[in-house]
Formats: sequence, C-alpha cells, structure tokens
Amino acid sequence: MDEMKVFTGNAHPALAQAVAEYLDIPLGKCQVFEFSNENIFVRILENVRQRDVFVVQPLCSPVNNNLVELLIMLDAFKRASAERITAVVPYYGYARTDKKDQPRVPITARLVADLVTVAGANRLLTVDLHAAQIQGFFNIPVDELTALYLFGRYFAKRSFNNLVVVATDIGITKRARDLATKLNAPLAIMEKRRLGNTAQTETLNVIGDVEGKVALIVDDEIDSAGSLVNTVSVLAERRVKETYACCTHPIFSGQAIQRIASSPVKEVVVTDTVPVTGEKKLDKITVLPIAPLLGEAIRRIHTGQSIGAMFEE
Repeated sequence: MDEMKVFTGNAHPALAQAVAEYLDIPLGKCQVFEFSNENIFVRILENVRQRDVFVVQPLCSPVNNNLVELLIMLDAFKRASAERITAVVPYYGYARTDKKDQPRVPITARLVADLVTVAGANRLLTVDLHAAQIQGFFNIPVDELTALYLFGRYFAKRSFNNLVVVATDIGITKRARDLATKLNAPLAIMEKRRLGNTAQTETLNVIGDVEGKVALIVDDEIDSAGSLVNTVSVLAERRVKETYACCTHPIFSGQAIQRIASSPVKEVVVTDTVPVTGEKKLDKITVLPIAPLLGEAIRRIHTGQSIGAMFEE
C-alpha cells in the first residue's frame, strides 16, 4: 500500500481534485457514465492492485445516482484487487432516516451503510453525520471529521461583541456547545418539532438569553432553509441585534436560496462538502473549503497516524 490513489465519480469532481492537489498527487483516472438505458458503467483506467484507494463521492443531488455510482465504483476497485478501499463520503445522504420513529418505516441510514460495506469499502471517511450513532451502523472503521473547527476559526476572527451560539434543535446541542466553548460564548437552544414527513418545522420555544445579542445559528445542514428562516424570525422576535448562521452541508434544495436571500440573516457560512455553484453563490453565503481537512485525514489514514490528533488544541 505504498501508493495512495484518489478517485471520484460525478458527484463532486472539483472537491476530489482539490483533495488530490492537497496531497500533491494526480487524481486517479476512471470512467463513470450512464448508458442510454440509464445503467451506470465504471471502468478504472489505471492499475490499482495492492494500492490504497480513496473514493470521493458525497451523496448529494442526484442522491440515488451518486449512491449507485459509489457502490459500483467500490465493487470495481474490489474486483481490481485494491489492497484497501476507503469510501470518502463528505455528505452522507439518507442520514435523517436513522431510526424507526413511525410504524412500518425503514432505517435507510443503516441500509446505506450495509450497501457501502458489501460493495467493497474497508472503511468510511465522512464529515458531520446527522446523528453520531450512525457510525455504529457500520461494521468497518468510520472516521467522522467535523467542520466546527473551521467555523470556530472563521468567526473568532470576526471578534463579535455579546455573541450567543444558537442550536437549531436539541439534536445539534452538543456540537453547538463545542462551538460556543471555542468562541467563549453562551449557548441557546431552539425547541422545535417537525410537522409530519415534510420539510416544515414549528419552533416552540427559545431556551436561553438572546435579547440584544449577536446570534450565531448552528446546524449540520441546510436543506430547504425552512428551519433557518423560522429560527431567524423567532430570534428577531426575541430582539437579537443581528443573526449569522453556519452549517456543514449546504444542500439548498427547493426554495432555499430564495428564502435565504429574503431573510434578514447577515451571513451564512458553509463548507463545500457538496457543490455550491450557480444560483447558490449568493453574496451572503460564504464557502469554506473542506478539501484540506479531508486531504489531511486521508494522508493520516494512509500513513497510520491519528485522526483525532487533528482536532487537539
């Protein structure tokens, strides 16, 4: 395994290229395309026998195509006798379906974990899972990175006075508390509930003192931006001075961009675990590159060094 190789499907080739540049290696050559019958075909165009292979493929839109691409690529590398195959999935799709919270529903996050493992992955590298317990769905090693340190460094340079970090719900509280600690700020929590199986949420209460403060909203992803806009509105009712937001995964589906554009939120800081292109490039959206974090983790996995040491201060 002296030689490491980084490959990508069609989900986010720009990210894979940036990771390869960080590692100072060429991006691996392969073909990944659809036939006219919509069957996906993969062909590896270089020798990977006994190599340490990393496949960069976030499960972003189109989610199902990118998932099947990943599975077929993993199978191709397994059959090409790669020594070790790491699925680098910066954004783990289907992560929200991580438990049976209604009768007769699947646990799709577990199903995807099984598919990735059976397809040939020997380990998983990901960023800010929707729920940390998803790591336990895998029977292979899982390295979960976090973008909180990127956000911490970014907002520390802004030197806000009277800052409060706001968790969008109870589930994100631990990560929000960690960021609040790094920024030496208090924590507030939004109590909300999701309305059925829709993207709509209802905010019930704000736990903590936010009046007159600069609020920094923290979430793992922004999908339709309904929760973000609702949170900003409720904080405005509580007379916050101004509002900022950060999230790791900028999914921005549906009317998300329009909602953010019309919202009084001053700035939304995200990473590029998924592509942020076209109309998603609003002036108030700041994108922090995730490639150095992924690249350093890949280097440490390849050389057998500690991943946890990356986050020790």
